Amino acid sequence: MVNELDQLVLAKAEKWLTGEYDEATKKQVKYLIDNDRAELTESFYKDLEFGTGGLRGIMGVGTNRMNIYTVGFATQGLSNYLKKNFAGEEIRVAIGHDSRNNSRMFAEHVADIFASNGFKVYLFDALRPTPELSFAIRELKCQSGVVVTASHNPKEYNGYKAYWSDGSQVTEPHDKNIIAEVEKITSVSQVLTGKNKENITILGEDFDEKYLERIHELSLSPESVKKFHDLKIVYTPLHGAGVRLVPASLHKFGFTNVISVPEQSVIDGNFPTVESPNPEERKTMSMAIDLARKEGADLAMATDPDSDRIGLALRNGKGEYVLLNGNQTLVLLMCYQLTRWAELGRLDGNQYVVKTIVTSMMPDAVAAHFGVKCYNCLTGFKFIAKIIRENEGKAKYIGGGEESFGYLAGDYVRDKDGVSACSLAAEAAAWAKDKMGMTLYEWLQDLYVKYGFYREGLVNVVRKGKDGAELIQKMMVEYRANPPKSILGSPVVKIYDYKTLEVLDVESGKRSPIEGVSDHSNVLQWITADGTRVSVRPSGTEPKIKFYFGVKATLPSVAEFEKVQAELDARIEEIKRELKLE
Repeated sequence: MVNELDQLVLAKAEKWLTGEYDEATKKQVKYLIDNDRAELTESFYKDLEFGTGGLRGIMGVGTNRMNIYTVGFATQGLSNYLKKNFAGEEIRVAIGHDSRNNSRMFAEHVADIFASNGFKVYLFDALRPTPELSFAIRELKCQSGVVVTASHNPKEYNGYKAYWSDGSQVTEPHDKNIIAEVEKITSVSQVLTGKNKENITILGEDFDEKYLERIHELSLSPESVKKFHDLKIVYTPLHGAGVRLVPASLHKFGFTNVISVPEQSVIDGNFPTVESPNPEERKTMSMAIDLARKEGADLAMATDPDSDRIGLALRNGKGEYVLLNGNQTLVLLMCYQLTRWAELGRLDGNQYVVKTIVTSMMPDAVAAHFGVKCYNCLTGFKFIAKIIRENEGKAKYIGGGEESFGYLAGDYVRDKDGVSACSLAAEAAAWAKDKMGMTLYEWLQDLYVKYGFYREGLVNVVRKGKDGAELIQKMMVEYRANPPKSILGSPVVKIYDYKTLEVLDVESGKRSPIEGVSDHSNVLQWITADGTRVSVRPSGTEPKIKFYFGVKATLPSVAEFEKVQAELDARIEEIKRELKLE
């Protein structure tokens, strides 16, 4: 018996068998109808939606897949929304893409549609880091922009991030309004193509120089770099968009001994040397770390395929390379910036930093020490960009980031920037060596003694497909109805619900608004009496639900680092067992 979902899927699939779609697409849809109903359902049971990162999905035929038609519908919907918002203006848009399979084709298709809608279009001549697209929107005074990327997802994926005039990813109400416009596009014939090719301007290496110059303005310790210009740095672009500009930026800062991983400097959307091009994972970083060990390098760095995230491995006192987590990288970069701003006399009480609610609490302590305000916002760099936008003309942004390996120094870009993060990490290493005779890893340990040893953990529970999405929603309903009463024996005293923007004081039963956050998100946080923090958040871009853990202890001295770290890690493992996540 054919159920309601099967009927819906078949009806949507049969529309793709009409003359509006190309023959190869029709052939593949027919194959799925005849031979693979499970894949047919996954391909058509819903339309790709804008999440925290815009469109993102597996490439293939269907309404729930990344292909020229879903990309085309999204672009025409965005075009119609831009025409409504900026009526009577010359509309300018910029387009970038990463190294993924089909990224160039999608980017050129997007450019064609924008040009056919009468827009002035700036298209990069080849792959570029995502942050450069954000920079281009601001520099070229565009109203919008698009980057074709699926960040660090596996090779089967691609994606489409839409940006607004300030260079940030779209936020409310624009995201929902764009979706409403996209939903009005029901036919391929509504998508304008093949017109006004003269509207497309190609951006090349001349434009890169403007971007690199702005990054170089972030430099805080040129004298230290001059002394240690030959600091040995291993870098890998993981087959992606950082391949040329990260080394170029390091050289512009003054570093002369940058060693790239040759096998991973080949641009390839199949990412042949890694299981997943995610610099969060040690396996992904293994070739860079092996080369660093062979060369005796001071640090090893990686950027993901669109070069907005940074992976950082530092040599410890035993000569081993320790892969930092995103919280540690953020803490190092932010501490470096704040320390140098203070030393250079730039802090006057009117500066601020930003981090997300699931990121370590250590930046709050560091910012308080320097008398700098620390904002907490929802996950996603668009919310960091929103705080920058709200503070323009009022206060000076220094830096900010999130635990998922993203950092942004300076406000010339409004998305995380792996190019500038790599440059600042290298400069921080030269400065620590020059001023304190320390490695960057030794300085990190010193920071834990000074501010407290904050340790974090993360568990991703993956539930793929339609059934998985429903299960994740059920989990969140259950956690709201029955939150844990205690964690590791310490009572839960506060529950933050970012869906309702309320915080519950468990003892009194009183609910009050969460301060400083105005956007809703399906996130829960449990805070215990001893300061342990657990956050639960379904991903906006991947089929998973994420559990974030934060614990803290005093570190009396660097000599006790390993002992205290082991104790904190044991506490995190016990929380996982308590929540039945292991």
